Amino acid sequence: MTKLRLAIVGAGPAGIYAADILLKAERKFDVSIDLFEQLPAPYGLVRYGVAPDHPRIKGIITALREVLDRGDIRLFGNVRFGEDISLEDLKHHYNAVIFATGAVRDTDLDIPGIDAVGSYGAADFVSWFDGHPDVPREWPLDAESVAVIGNGNVALDIARMLAKHAEDLLPTEIPNNVHAGLAASPITDVHIFGRRGPAQVKFTPLELRELGELRDVDMVVYDEDFDYDEASRTAIASNKQVMVIDRVLQSWRQRPSANNAGGEASRRLHLHFYAKPLEVVKDAEGRVSAFRYERTRPDGEGGVVGTGEIREVRIQAIYRAVGYFGSPLPGVPFDKRHGVIPNHEGQVLRRESNERVPGVYATGWIKRGPVGLIGHTKSDAMETIRHLINDQGSWWQPADPSEDAIPALLASRGVIWTDLDGWHRLDSHEVALGAPHGRARIKVVPRDEMVTISRD
Repeated sequence: MTKLRLAIVGAGPAGIYAADILLKAERKFDVSIDLFEQLPAPYGLVRYGVAPDHPRIKGIITALREVLDRGDIRLFGNVRFGEDISLEDLKHHYNAVIFATGAVRDTDLDIPGIDAVGSYGAADFVSWFDGHPDVPREWPLDAESVAVIGNGNVALDIARMLAKHAEDLLPTEIPNNVHAGLAASPITDVHIFGRRGPAQVKFTPLELRELGELRDVDMVVYDEDFDYDEASRTAIASNKQVMVIDRVLQSWRQRPSANNAGGEASRRLHLHFYAKPLEVVKDAEGRVSAFRYERTRPDGEGGVVGTGEIREVRIQAIYRAVGYFGSPLPGVPFDKRHGVIPNHEGQVLRRESNERVPGVYATGWIKRGPVGLIGHTKSDAMETIRHLINDQGSWWQPADPSEDAIPALLASRGVIWTDLDGWHRLDSHEVALGAPHGRARIKVVPRDEMVTISRD
């Protein structure tokens, strides 16, 4: 029987789903899969891109763990593609590779002043509060009033983590230094700005509803944002998700805090719609001092046009949450404009000629961009795997496909990798750290400590 030796780069949901789908697919060849991950622990976005107070979303880890624990996939953690192992190495030892490296950088927001001191990207902040081992462990939380730019789920995560009282995060897996930083924050007001109206937002009803349940936080919405045009009314009437979002927002309009009338909470979370970013205003020392925007209005077709009315809100920090962006990989084609690997349904294409690159595939956000929820990566992986199976005639012919070759190669280069048993040790260690405090776990953050625990 033909043997397929497959490498998958990226052990987040996209990579693990792709491995699972291939192993369960009807095929006329035997499969051996090695999963390479640059971090010492698997699960990618679910471990390092989801707010710690979202246990329902993190429940996806249970399904991912079941896939890995079957024992038919090898994990090589703490291995960096492009540094510890190259595309040429993979061609030497495998028939094909799937890149599932995701999108972990912030999309740029090109407005004057965005480089001010106190201006941050959402991805960096998420990595900090999720205990990512490759970001600094200190975060400046000295602002009383903060702006968050964006109307997607990441923007709501950022706003919620800033506005939520730190002690309410203690039952979660929040790292100790993150809890300490948030507990010392003097924040009183968080302003979320979106360019379009309430009927065009990108966040989900669940995420929005959670904002209104925060303890000692008043929700502030403004009546001027709810003079709906025909396109918005049609969206509300025809789309259940938009209908629920409108229902939540309308309920907040009935609260005493609506229109900034004043509530009893110590913190306020303001939602501003029809706000096009214009400028981050700096003070004399180059720090964020205000956010300037243009008031927009509906254009009748679901979009917006400017009104010429300029407004300004005094703030001391600003977070841009306008999307994630993929990073290029050594030796792999990359579309700099869209931040993805160019591909046709997962088959990687050369940028210049648009021809297929034999043996190279992509799945997840590095394939299609950072759109859709985590669960959408399943159907995405199915498409890629279907082509991989059908492309058997164009696979690489590796010189050394033996399974012993990769551990030997990594060892010869001094790479200290982690495996699945190591992840189980680290996982158990973190859970044990949290147990005496009634917490889900306490994450181990330093990379070297993660590796040491994993390798026992």
